[in-house]
Amino acid sequence: MTILGIDPGTAKTGFGVIKKGKSLKCLDYGIIQTSPSLTAAERLKILNNELNKLIKKYQPDVLAVESLYFFKNIKTAMPVSQAKGVVLLAAAKKNMPVHEFTPLQAKMTVAGYGKAEKKQVQEMVKVLLNLESTPRPDDAADALAIAVCCAKTLDKPF
Repeated sequence: MTILGIDPGTAKTGFGVIKKGKSLKCLDYGIIQTSPSLTAAERLKILNNELNKLIKKYQPDVLAVESLYFFKNIKTAMPVSQAKGVVLLAAAKKNMPVHEFTPLQAKMTVAGYGKAEKKQVQEMVKVLLNLESTPRPDDAADALAIAVCCAKTLDKPF
C-alpha cells in the first residue's frame, strides 16, 4: 500500500510518500513551494498541478492529510484551509480515500508524545523510515509523520 502524506499550506505544502509492506519505506518527500508574488488563485493552481503530478507518479492507495486545528491567526487559517481544499479535491477526483490526522495524533504515533518538539518528530521519522538523514524541511517531515500515522492506524499489518 502506498500512502501520500500531506501537510497543507499555500506558501509550502509538505508531502511524503511511503510504502507500507512488512516494513515502512520512504519513496519520496519534499515541498511544493509557491511564490508570494503570485495571486492566491495562481498559488492554488500550482499546488493542484504539483499534487496531480505526485498522484500520477506514485499512484497512492490513500491520502493522509493534516487536519486543521485551532488557529490563533485567521490570516494563517484561511490560506491553509484553501490549500487543504485543493488537496481534498485532488484526492476526490481520483476516488482516493482520505484520512485526516491532527498534529497531536501524528506526534503521538511517531514520537509517543503528543507535544513532541519538531526535532523529536523529525528524528523519529528518520528512525521509523530508516532514512540516512533527518527529513527537511519541517513541512516535509510533518507530511511523512502524517503518512506514518496513517500507516500505523490502518488495519493491515506491516
